[in-house]
Amino acid sequence: MGQRDPRIDAYIDGAAGFARPILVHLRELVHAACPDCVETLKWSAPSFTYRGKILCGMAAFRQHAAFGLWQGDRIVGRESDGAGSSGSDKAETAMGQFGRLKRVADLPGKRVLTGYLREAMQLIDGGVTRSPGRSAPRPPAEVPADLAAALRAHAGARKTFEEFPPGCRREYIEWITEAKREATRAKRVAQTIEWLAEGKRRNWKYEQR
Repeated sequence: MGQRDPRIDAYIDGAAGFARPILVHLRELVHAACPDCVETLKWSAPSFTYRGKILCGMAAFRQHAAFGLWQGDRIVGRESDGAGSSGSDKAETAMGQFGRLKRVADLPGKRVLTGYLREAMQLIDGGVTRSPGRSAPRPPAEVPADLAAALRAHAGARKTFEEFPPGCRREYIEWITEAKREATRAKRVAQTIEWLAEGKRRNWKYEQR
């Protein structure tokens, strides 16, 4: 029996209105195709594992959502598969293999997606792994609304954050978004602003040694 993670519920609830139906649709479809899947968060986005291996993942951004199969390069990409997105949409940069999703209709139909997922499960069953040298497709580190609001209210912290390299910004963003409780998240946002105002990175304590 599959396992659901309450953090995924919170992620969906916090997503933009257009994205929620897409995420709910994908979540239910994955569970239907793979009853033994286990939900988790990886790179601050919902992911699904099967037999301990990553099966697929989804994410919601400000203006689009995305869905990707971990071994999608072995499964998706044939024009005859009938994905809902147009060729121009697919050309846009996005996590996964289905372009920028703005509605459920942008996805392939349930039958096609279920087929993809079953192929992905078969690859895992057969011990097939990702091609060597391919890096994990990480979604862009988009600034959450609560952090963005706090940064707008503090020019010094905002300046430091904007001057940080992407990896340093991601460390703060993931620390905040991985909080399980709203109170914890609020404290982390406040701490982030304090440290940024002092020009500090997320792991500055360890850098002092």
